[in-house]
Amino acid sequence: MSPPTNGAHEEIVSELSEQFWDHDKGLGRYTGIGLNIPGASGTGHVIPDLATAPKGSFHDEEEWHDPSAVLLVAEVTSTSTADRDREKKIHGYARAGIPVYLLIDREEAEVTVYSDPSGDGYAKGPKHKLGLTVPLPAPP
Repeated sequence: MSPPTNGAHEEIVSELSEQFWDHDKGLGRYTGIGLNIPGASGTGHVIPDLATAPKGSFHDEEEWHDPSAVLLVAEVTSTSTADRDREKKIHGYARAGIPVYLLIDREEAEVTVYSDPSGDGYAKGPKHKLGLTVPLPAPP
């Protein structure tokens, strides 16, 4: 079992979730949803720090969900997850067709907005300084 995240990590996830709520009330913001993402982990299961999808997309009794409804996933790096967030998850999320992967890299003090999934990666991946306004592509 992974240790709990620290307060700074959770503050970032909370702030991000609030910003999505302010933007679109019909968008669900999921912080504990299990997704089937082959290649993103040893089991093919991941629980992103934040996933957005239309409300009701995961209204079932399943623990691990098909990611087809997901519009965006966000990961906030921690020392124990940073390498996986920067490598395996990029490939897994792209192969799953998730339109936007937002990587908030605390160690590098930057945010990368991966979009336009293509094969094992994303066609676009502009970087922004942590703390500045970050434009997001459609659909989220």
